[in-house]
Amino acid sequence: MQTITHRVSNGEGWDLALYQTWSERDLVPGRRPVVIVPGYGMNSFIFSYHPSGPSLEGFLAEHGFEVWRADLRGQGASVNTGGDEDFGLAELAVTDLRAVLAGVRARTRTGQGRADVIGASLGGSLLFAHMALVPGHRVGSIVAMGSPVRWVKINPVVRLVLGSPWLAGAIPFRGTRRFAALALPLLARHVPWVLSLYLNPEITDVSAAREMVRTVEDPRRRINRQLSLWIRARDLVVEGVNVAEAMRSMTRPVLCVVANGDGIVPGETALYPYRAAGSAVRAYLAVGTPARRHAHADLFISRDAHDRVFAPIARWLAEPKAGELLAMV
Repeated sequence: MQTITHRVSNGEGWDLALYQTWSERDLVPGRRPVVIVPGYGMNSFIFSYHPSGPSLEGFLAEHGFEVWRADLRGQGASVNTGGDEDFGLAELAVTDLRAVLAGVRARTRTGQGRADVIGASLGGSLLFAHMALVPGHRVGSIVAMGSPVRWVKINPVVRLVLGSPWLAGAIPFRGTRRFAALALPLLARHVPWVLSLYLNPEITDVSAAREMVRTVEDPRRRINRQLSLWIRARDLVVEGVNVAEAMRSMTRPVLCVVANGDGIVPGETALYPYRAAGSAVRAYLAVGTPARRHAHADLFISRDAHDRVFAPIARWLAEPKAGELLAMV
């Protein structure tokens, strides 16, 4: 398996980092490249790492895909070369994703003009916003992993934390990664219910906390304020476009991945793109049972992720199908 790091300018003073991974032995000719876009307060590292098995990136490469993961501005190895640090959702969804998809198209070994995209949490939301705002976009199939567009249901804790747009945008965040490295093992050991919004320690190995938190980034005040306004309004609106309503004009194949114990993006909200998209090829993957609940991050770092999440995603990307419940675990 090989990985190459690329730098792509977004044209606004940021060099974005792209990581291209493939297995020469396993690569299936004719498949589109797959791009993984991280969510909020994180970078793409976690898609190249798993505490107890192959990462999502490695799993897909072993199953015949050329895999790309992207660090947008302010994430991971992306570098500010003179750009504005005060950016919001529109800059990520329009400018950065356009640069990422163009960079992949120019460098892919597959020869394909479109890319399939996996959006994790807010990464999927940004992808839908990109499709609504960029005519002639080069997106192929879409996999949205716990991605909100319309807040059909909101966890009361999330509503409380982001209840005030002014407060959400006023508090600066520094040292989030260091704090997470210290707090994660303690919370898992003493008060695991506190973590339950984000992950379930019973099915996710948190002993490698210092490695896993390499994916953590400091939240941005402007985006915090935008998230608060979005939750208050229910619908995602970017540059005056209601993305939730625009879903009906999106015709690319869509797979929604829904965790039954997700405390960040409840199932009803994560299912909205499946219900609203105009595509004839729509499917969803329900993950979790009452006895084995899966939270937000468990979708890509739990012990179950390989069989219950990665494998169904790989099968669907290889041959998108409509209207079926892919797995219930």
